[in-house]
Formats: sequence, C-alpha cells, structure tokens
Amino acid sequence: MIGTGVFTSLGFQLISIQSEFVIMLLWICGGIIAISGALCYAELCAMMPRSGGEYHLLRETWHPALGFLAGWVSITVGFSAPVAIAAKALGFYAGEALGIAQPGWISIAVVVLVTAIHLGHLRYTSRFQITFTAFKIILIIVLIVAIFILTRSNNLSLSPRENDLQTLFGADFAVSLLYVTYSYTGWNAAAYIAGEIRNPQRNLPLAMIIGTIIVTVLYVLLNLAFLKAAPIDALKGQEDIGRIAAIHTFGTRGGNLMGLLIALGLLSSISSMIWAGPRVAAVMGEDYPKLHPLAKRNRYHIPWIALLVQAAIIIILCLTVDLDQLMRYIQAILTLSSLLVVIGVFHLRRKRPDAIRPVRVPLYPLPLILFAGMNAYMLIYYLVNKTTESLLGFLTLALGYIVYRYTGKTQSPRI
Repeated sequence: MIGTGVFTSLGFQLISIQSEFVIMLLWICGGIIAISGALCYAELCAMMPRSGGEYHLLRETWHPALGFLAGWVSITVGFSAPVAIAAKALGFYAGEALGIAQPGWISIAVVVLVTAIHLGHLRYTSRFQITFTAFKIILIIVLIVAIFILTRSNNLSLSPRENDLQTLFGADFAVSLLYVTYSYTGWNAAAYIAGEIRNPQRNLPLAMIIGTIIVTVLYVLLNLAFLKAAPIDALKGQEDIGRIAAIHTFGTRGGNLMGLLIALGLLSSISSMIWAGPRVAAVMGEDYPKLHPLAKRNRYHIPWIALLVQAAIIIILCLTVDLDQLMRYIQAILTLSSLLVVIGVFHLRRKRPDAIRPVRVPLYPLPLILFAGMNAYMLIYYLVNKTTESLLGFLTLALGYIVYRYTGKTQSPRI
C-alpha cells in the first residue's frame, strides 16, 4: 500500500485546499474507506480464494463480462500505470537527491531490475519484498518522529476554519479525496495473489484488514508531519513532498539523503505491483483459450510472458505520460471496479445466503454503505470535473469489451 501517493499527492491537494483541518480529514476519510473496502473484500476472498483480484471476484459475483473488463483494466493500466507512477517518482526523488538531470532512465532501470527479480524463484521474490517493505516502514516511522522532535509548529492549526464546511461538500474535496484513495490503493492487493497464500481463508483477510489499519495510522501521522515540517506554500503543487519536508527538518544534505532513502523505499511498492499484475493476466489466460499464452509459466511457476508484457507497458508509460496525467486517468476506473466488488457482497448475501462464509463483514451493512456511498460520491464529482480523463477511462473499458467479444466464452466453469 505504501507507495507513491503518500509522498506526492499532498502537493496536488494543497493547490485547491489550504486548510490543515480539511487535509487531515481527507486522509482519515481515505483510511475509513480503505478499511471498509478491506472488510468487504475479506468476505468475498475467503469465500472464493483464487488469484485474480477484481477479475475473479466480479466474474463469480456478477458476470464473466464484468470480470473480463476488470481484468482488462488490470492488464493494460491497472497495475502498469501505478508502477509507472511509482517508478517515475522514484526516479524523480533519486534524481533530485543525486543531481541527475534525466532521472527517467533510473525509472526504467528499476522496472527492468525488479521484473528480472520476479522472474526467479518465489522464495527470493518474497525475501526482496519483505526486506524493502520493512525498510520503508522503518524509514517512515523515523521521518515522522524526527519531524515532530526537530521542527517547530510552522503555524500548523488543526482547528476548523470559516469556509471548511463548504469545502467538505464541494468538488475540490471530492477530487482531492480521489487522490487520497489512490494513495491507499493496494489495500486489496492480497486478493490478486490469493492462490499463492497459505491458508487463504484465514491469512488473506488478516493481511488486508490489519495491513490497512496500520497504513491508515502511518498515513495520517506522516501527512501531519509534512504539514508541520514545511509551510503550505513550499509544499503546494510539488511532487517530492517527502524530500521538501526533510529539507526543512534536516537541512539540504539531510533532505537529499532522505529523498534517496524514500526512493529506495518505493522499491517495495513497485515490486508488489509487478508481482500481482501478471497473476491477473495468468488467470485470464487459464480461463480464455485465446489468451492462453499469458498463462504460460517458467520452471519457477512464474507467468513469464504476462510479466514481460506488463514490463513493456510500464516502460512505454514511463516514457510518454506524466505522473499527474496517469493518476487522473486510472483512478476513476479503478474506483468503479472496486465499488462493484463491494456491492457484490450485498448481491451474494441475497443470491447465495447459504454459502459458506469463513469471514463475514462485521457491523454489516455499515462498511458496505460507507465504501459504496463515498466512492459513488467521488465518482460523480470526478465525472463532472475531470470529464476528459473519465472519457479516456471509459474508452479503455469499451476497447476491453471488444476484446472480450473476440476471446469468446470462458473454458473454466464458474464457482
């Protein structure tokens, strides 16, 4: 979960919202939405533990066509775009810290390196992932503690302002919340590799729920620390928020070093998405004969063709599209996909009330209502205020439906 968004999106939010109270409320709301989604996904994933994420869950809950469209989005941009965003952010942080004029090559080199690692044995991939995830979490905790100890308040005020209520119900809050939910993207990542998890009925829900709660706490504290470390004018519109906050805390050298460490910390985010994405393509290749090449695996049981196809798409995105454009383009269709999965909990409760559910949503239907209501609210405002990006997303879905019609019927029976 802890990827590019938390180190970049605050700068975009501050362009339209300068109230610290509203900004912090954004990150708390984002965490509540993610936790609610994780609770709903936990029920479905425990019922139907198979790799594939939304492709598998929508296919089994609603219709193969919806599952295919979700899988199509995952294969084309759903994972490739976030990896490209994270890789570009890594290159930007590292380039700023090292004084490299063209950091784009750093991004591409990292994508090639991590892809090569994921072509090997799962044991080494897992160790790589765990090592850099632990490093990233320690780095964030150190940064939070250092900022609160070493910096002054910077006139930080968490009290509501006169126009904050109006802001909460306006388009700026809704669009900014979409950026925040992008930062929380990954709370459902375990669903994509369910088939590679031991005892998925138990461990998969625990991974999503506990992980999401921990990340929510870290995100709220980290953004509070950023606002405490540097004035809003210094952060507004900037991509390298973490480095700027570190410069105000440790000085230029210390800030550049922290920027380099943040870049290294982003490796685990890149690695996790490079790991998960090809599993969706592989499952689709198993289900649709015309996509069978995507299911081919090497001697380590890794879907190598799907992995290489994803790497090629990532590199193309790194070379052609900027970070903010990518973020705006993918978020609406990703939000729509997860929204349909969560509504599927209600649908299956009515359609299959006697099905075995190893995990049930606590306080049902409150988490479902929270998640569905907030995501529908964001989508409406996004469609109105980001029409071009929304249309590009729906064009991607339309192209996916054409491919679905071409591939024909699935060869695997639905559960």
